[in-house]
Amino acid sequence: MLVKGRKVSSRGEEMAPHYAFGPLEDDAIIKHRLLTRTTTTRGEPPLKKLQKKFVSLALEVDKDADNYSVCEKLYKAFLQEITTFELPLLKSKAVTDANLREKGNFNELQEGLHRQILQAQSDIEDLKKQLEERKIERQQKEECEAIRKLIAMQPPRSETQKMITELEKEIAILEAENTAGSRTLELRKKQFSLLLHVVDELQNTIEDEQKSLAEELRLAMEEQRNSMEDVSGGMEAMAVD
Repeated sequence: MLVKGRKVSSRGEEMAPHYAFGPLEDDAIIKHRLLTRTTTTRGEPPLKKLQKKFVSLALEVDKDADNYSVCEKLYKAFLQEITTFELPLLKSKAVTDANLREKGNFNELQEGLHRQILQAQSDIEDLKKQLEERKIERQQKEECEAIRKLIAMQPPRSETQKMITELEKEIAILEAENTAGSRTLELRKKQFSLLLHVVDELQNTIEDEQKSLAEELRLAMEEQRNSMEDVSGGMEAMAVD
């Protein structure tokens, strides 16, 4: 058995623990005490006492003297010592058997706990899968509920179809107006082109007329000037005569 010691220096510093026996020596001492049924380091071991009783009985039996009463007394003492030595053995055997039964029960309990742990782990994995499935199902239900609310907010299909029909009519009217406007615009383009052509022709005619008028005016002025020159020459001739 280990004997621990602790010393404290005068300064209050704790010293390292000191062991009287090492671990190997301690195991050997415990094994020896279990084999010899010695519980303490003091006193004679029971096995040694039994040996002495047996040796004393054997030596007394080997004597040729008439010592029947002594032999009987030593025999009874030997039987008593055997009984005394046997009781702890029976007790140890009972304790060992109980320990073996406890060990078996513990092993069974440990195996049962191991099976329960494995089953619990399997159940946890199954519950995790079920939880994920429930989450997905709940998410899908929430999405369906949101879609249902959006659908409920929309007008009935008959009203929607009526609105679509009205919109199609409006689109047809707008397309017809667009076509008519395109035709009117094309006509206005042609009319405007024609107007530009007429204005251009009219401008050219006006310019030609202005040129013609200016030429006629120039000719008339020249003719008037020539006439005036002829009159002036006639008067000069009459004066000479």
